[in-house]
Amino acid sequence: MRALIRRFDGLIRRASGVFEFCDRAECLLRLQVARAPHDLHLPGGTLVRAGDPVLMLHLWNEHVPPMGPAGPDLAWAARVYRMWLHSLRAVAHWLADEPGLADMRAVGGMTVLITPGDRGSGLRLMRHLGFDVIPYRSPLGRFGEFWENFYAWWLMWAFNAASLRRRRLLHLRRAEVWISVSELLGRYGSNINAERDYWDGG
Repeated sequence: MRALIRRFDGLIRRASGVFEFCDRAECLLRLQVARAPHDLHLPGGTLVRAGDPVLMLHLWNEHVPPMGPAGPDLAWAARVYRMWLHSLRAVAHWLADEPGLADMRAVGGMTVLITPGDRGSGLRLMRHLGFDVIPYRSPLGRFGEFWENFYAWWLMWAFNAASLRRRRLLHLRRAEVWISVSELLGRYGSNINAERDYWDGG
């Protein structure tokens, strides 16, 4: 069953234009060039209008370190944090090398791993990394959000079942995480030449 879900997820990614932009095992992200689903008012005064070009982040499930049966511990959290830093530097490197994406305004995505109202470590991590966290509203309403959460629940079960500990399908809530391109490049592109050598295998 897990293998079937993983194959289906691969088909969905290809149909949606989600692509792998690096081949490092420590990269946690895939990317998708898309359009902003609604207006975004980001910290620093960046205004992104609905329909503006944005870069969507997708978790590379196969690269997420497996959790132990008891769930995440400090060693797992520290490793994932380092992987997030590597991944965001790789995104900054990729954007800097793509002149055709000069009009890109923001980078972000949707997740069930955090919610704007909680006080958990996931929310603190994303804010520490420079992302604004806002509630998610499915364009299909509660019906659409249920099926999106159902699919996300199956992916977590298929790729990292321990991540479902204390998570119940009907209690899942989604959030959007966004950072402006200028903020991303300012935070993670300051040593872009060194990162270019690293991600290119130099």
